[in-house]
Amino acid sequence: MASQSDVRRIALSLPETREEEDRFAFSVLNGRKYKGFAWVWLERVQPRKARVPCHDVLAVRVANLDAKEILLISDQRKFFTEPHYDGFPAVLVRLKEIGRTELRELLIEAWAAQAPKALLVKFKGDPLPAI
Repeated sequence: MASQSDVRRIALSLPETREEEDRFAFSVLNGRKYKGFAWVWLERVQPRKARVPCHDVLAVRVANLDAKEILLISDQRKFFTEPHYDGFPAVLVRLKEIGRTELRELLIEAWAAQAPKALLVKFKGDPLPAI
């Protein structure tokens, strides 16, 4: 079982990563912009009302829609989606259902999907961050 503390520790161990100040979200510097790779899921609890953070679920970028489908098929207890994410390369992850090691792998892949190529080349030579 993983927690938001685990997400924060793993995400911030990745090069050029920052946590947003106003919400639970992480992004990597790509050129002059930061690109998001993991964030708290904003759930639509009531129709036509603002979405609210669901702290038990993390939205995570994936490399492409095929990678998304593979995760969704692999374990429906851990991974799911909603119409808001249709056609978008991200999955929703139930933190209570995923282990720290698998979370680390997922976050590294999400980070890599948004990181610039030069940073990926440098990172390949570095050891994986500890959990």
